[in-house]
Amino acid sequence: QVQLVESGGGLVQAGGSLRLSCAASGSIFRINTMGWYRQAPGKQRELVASIANGGSADYADSVKGRFTISRDNAKNTVYLQMNSLEPEDTAVYYCKVNCAGVWTPSRFSDYWGQGTQVTVSS
Repeated sequence: QVQLVESGGGLVQAGGSLRLSCAASGSIFRINTMGWYRQAPGKQRELVASIANGGSADYADSVKGRFTISRDNAKNTVYLQMNSLEPEDTAVYYCKVNCAGVWTPSRFSDYWGQGTQVTVSS
């Protein structure tokens, strides 16, 4: 079983910064892609950024140049540095990890964190 623990959300004024963290633990054999999604009230969950095992990253157009995703493979942790935050960034942020367990090393599944609230005031 794989557990994800997120941290770093909160309330910030427009133009401010926050850093989210998501640590994966459990019987992990290998982690592939790690990513951050967000869901605002009344809207569908959307991809914010993802990062492959080798470090290549992709971003939603709305956050390019403001957000940076990174990962520490030794700690099984993914980060999202969010700068120049805007009220439109207000949402619950979820991390997602694609990984395989030690007992089923060829079977990769997606695991989700519990979500962390980010609120940006104008």
